[in-house]
Amino acid sequence: MDKTIRIGTRDSQLALWQAHTVEKKLNDLGYKTEIIAVKSTGDIILDKPLYEFGITGIFTKTLDVAMINGDVDIAVHSMKDVPTALPIGIVQAAVLERASTLDILVHKGKLDFLNESGTIASGSLRRQAQWLNRYPTHTVVDLRGNVNSRMRKLEESAWNGAVFAKAGLERIDLKPENFIDLDWMVPAPAQGAMVVVAMQKDVFTVDALSQLNHIETEIVTYIERQFLKTLEGGCTAPIGALAIYNEKDDTIHFQGVLFSIDGKEKFEIDKIVPIEEWKKLGFYSAQEILNRGGKKLMTEIKNNLKK
Repeated sequence: MDKTIRIGTRDSQLALWQAHTVEKKLNDLGYKTEIIAVKSTGDIILDKPLYEFGITGIFTKTLDVAMINGDVDIAVHSMKDVPTALPIGIVQAAVLERASTLDILVHKGKLDFLNESGTIASGSLRRQAQWLNRYPTHTVVDLRGNVNSRMRKLEESAWNGAVFAKAGLERIDLKPENFIDLDWMVPAPAQGAMVVVAMQKDVFTVDALSQLNHIETEIVTYIERQFLKTLEGGCTAPIGALAIYNEKDDTIHFQGVLFSIDGKEKFEIDKIVPIEEWKKLGFYSAQEILNRGGKKLMTEIKNNLKK
């Protein structure tokens, strides 16, 4: 165990919390580690263009490049931010046990607006579409940045509230008193899960990380991401998915949704299947939605996003 595993991370508070969590787990197993915060400075020059490596994720690209360049050995991500197709040479090495999958509404102490007109902030098309589907008289506005900056923007705004992932706020102790669980909102595929990726050829590191893998979380996030991959074909869209394993009867309960951007159209699937059917559950569920009219809607979404 002479090798020091270099853990690459973005430098936001949440990203660093995730990196330190993985570091502690590796240290507890006897591995040496070092955390390297990688600043996003644009594309680093490589021998080949980034697209030839299949690098696409806006939140993960800088760390992908750092790994391919040999500057870090692994990268820790919120799994919902990771593209369904990883770059060439990079593999999913561990999925950690999942935290809460819920979205929450952080508000300013009054909820009267829920029955009237209101303005809700979120940078997620999935959250925006589901909010408009439930509250068609409301307005949604874009909100981007890391968790801390989004909370600050909410405080400084005239908005009624903003939607956040519960797990992210809990991890860095930033969940305020004024919030409600949005248990009706279907989360992003793999929401609440952390994934660690590594270079496929780095056998030592891949073996070390395999000891951190939580098999139940790996299976349910695989189903959700397969659903996403089959539906979207590489574009951002208002898609939600949640798979839950029921240990009592050895079944998987799967919910999947696809919305139009304005929230007016909704395709959903809700089924319970034996655990033996997990490998194709996401694929078949997505195909069912595509065949029911989802294919036409996905084409419309892609065309709208190109404008």
